[in-house]
Amino acid sequence: MNKAKSYVAEKVAEMRKPEASIKDFDINSVTREGVEYEAKIAVTNPYSHSIPICEINFDLKSDGSEIARGKIPDPGSLTGNDTTMLQVPVKVPHNILISLVKDIYRDWDIDYELNVQLIIDLPVFGDITIPVSQKGEIKLPSFRDFF
Repeated sequence: MNKAKSYVAEKVAEMRKPEASIKDFDINSVTREGVEYEAKIAVTNPYSHSIPICEINFDLKSDGSEIARGKIPDPGSLTGNDTTMLQVPVKVPHNILISLVKDIYRDWDIDYELNVQLIIDLPVFGDITIPVSQKGEIKLPSFRDFF
C-alpha cells in the first residue's frame, strides 16, 4: 500500500500543472469608501481542455498587517492551451490606509505583499491550489485621481 501511495504522489508531483504569475497590481478606482486596486494574473493552462476555477482567495498585507482579504467564488475557467488573464479586485477602505500613515508619510506609497491562491478543479486529481505572491510598492491616489 505504501508503494502505491508513493507512486501516485510521485506521478502527481511530475504532472504538468497550470502556472500563474502576477503581471500588474495598480489602482483601479477611488471612491468615498476606499481605494480599489486590481491584480492582473496570467494563468497558463498546459492542457487542451478548459479547466474550471473553483475560487480565488487573496490577502493584501502592508508592514506585516493584513489590510484586505477576499474570495471570488466561481470566477470562470482557464482556456485550454492558452494563457488566461484574471482580474482580481482588492478593496481597501480609507480608514485602513490612514492606519498606515507612517509608511505613507515617508514616500506616499504603501509597501505591500499580495498573496493569491487559485483553486482549480483538475479532472481525476480534484482540487489543487496554485499559490502566487508578489511584493512591491503601490502609489497612493493623488488629488488628480479624485477629479
